[in-house]
Amino acid sequence: MNTNPLPGYQPDEYDGRGQLRLPFLFWMILLLQSRTWLLLVMAGASRQQGNDLLALFYPDRQAFWVGLALGLPALAGLLLTGYRTRLPRLWHAWRSVLALSLLINLLWQGGQFVQGDRLSSPLPLLLTLFDLLALIWLQFNRRCRDCFLPEHHLN
Repeated sequence: MNTNPLPGYQPDEYDGRGQLRLPFLFWMILLLQSRTWLLLVMAGASRQQGNDLLALFYPDRQAFWVGLALGLPALAGLLLTGYRTRLPRLWHAWRSVLALSLLINLLWQGGQFVQGDRLSSPLPLLLTLFDLLALIWLQFNRRCRDCFLPEHHLN
């Protein structure tokens, strides 16, 4: 394993284990991708208004189930962040899994827009825009890409 730090990063940008710290926006993208799961937890916490909350954001039950399925890679990514050194090959591939999940989500949302199902509110359009920006950032941000290279540590 290569223990040389990546050029362009300061020593304080590494954690105590010598791993490049994950960018703040990466965590926000994981939360964005797992938004249906977060909504489910909030609905469960507010028992009396839970059904109303779910119906507000997901009037179509099918969209809710699709949202849960598309959020699974982000939830797994949250868990994998603690196992970056134990599962380096899986961690290295997970950026592509997250990007694929975002792409599938964008295609599904595009299909919903074409059918006219999501034009009643600006929120779905805004979330679609955020998903597109998240996909672009995940693919082109240098620090994010470097965080998925398990062979670069600072000791």
